[in-house]
Amino acid sequence: MSINKLRNLTIGSLTVKLPIIQGGMGIGISLSGLASAVANEGGIGVIATPGIGMSEPDFFKNSFEANLRALRKEIRKARELTKGILGVNIMVALTNFPELVRTAIEEGIDVIFSGAGLPLSLPQFLDENARTKLVPIVSSARAAAIIAKKWSEKFNRLPDAIVVEGPKAGGHLGFKEEMLEDPAYALEKLVPEVVEIVKPFEEKYRQSIPVIAAGGIYTGGDIYQYFQLGASGVQMATRFVTTHECDASLKFKQTYIDATKEDMMIIKSPVGMPGRAIRNIFLDEVSQGKKKPFKCPYHCLKTCDYKNSPYCITLALINAKKGNLSHGFAFAGENAYRANSIISVKELIDSLIKEYAEAAR
Repeated sequence: MSINKLRNLTIGSLTVKLPIIQGGMGIGISLSGLASAVANEGGIGVIATPGIGMSEPDFFKNSFEANLRALRKEIRKARELTKGILGVNIMVALTNFPELVRTAIEEGIDVIFSGAGLPLSLPQFLDENARTKLVPIVSSARAAAIIAKKWSEKFNRLPDAIVVEGPKAGGHLGFKEEMLEDPAYALEKLVPEVVEIVKPFEEKYRQSIPVIAAGGIYTGGDIYQYFQLGASGVQMATRFVTTHECDASLKFKQTYIDATKEDMMIIKSPVGMPGRAIRNIFLDEVSQGKKKPFKCPYHCLKTCDYKNSPYCITLALINAKKGNLSHGFAFAGENAYRANSIISVKELIDSLIKEYAEAAR
């Protein structure tokens, strides 16, 4: 089936043939392997930056430098594997946010996606020759307006696109726990609100700001639904975990396949945000108070209350990525339990295109 059944997504000077962005998944779940596979299918493949240096020999002693070195390696490795469009996801809350942004730009990354805080300073890292597109990730129309206003006033530019992520996403969520089931914060409501709030900026600057829907999008039918609500593209992460090309271990992928709907849970993360994960022994022990405080080797997130935390989230996510799930856990979107087999990225994309076409009939 032709890719043209789904319309192109335009982000600044970039034309994305398939309007699907593979969401950045840390730690180490979406690296060059998955990102390049998605880019080869015409979407945007995204490398996640948190803890990216975990395989570097000096990670425990010098995680800042290890992360920057590994980011360069992963971007270069992905470039060898694809001529498609590549992005990185860099969380504002990371303590080495500026250095990661500069490194990605130096490596000529196509797009920087940035959330977990408002990336108000992001344009300052671009010089006039840089071709990198800047795409903030927000959880409300208000946040989108604040960013657009600040960027336009201070830097005379607008976001090249905006990702609006709803409360059904996996991992850390930009909502208070009581908002997660509140219809007022549902993605179906957020997308039209963001589309509406960026219109005055688009008109004033005569520039399009495509809105990309994210969080719980699972089928081609879901993609069609959000296009009807005004989205120009979608970001999907959970669906790409159970692909052969995903950079996580087989045991991590199997966790998704074995999960039931009842296993999907909200946790209180050490970084001070709620997070959506798959229940396992590790998380049960945490909730029973069995984990002991630890020394923080990384200082990776500004918001992490490591002195009072029952575990190190970086270490737990590294363990999970490697398949050591008795000492870690898997973040996952609300629909992760629906996965029942491991397929290729191409097979997944083909099925999404087919489902979209059926919904569009």
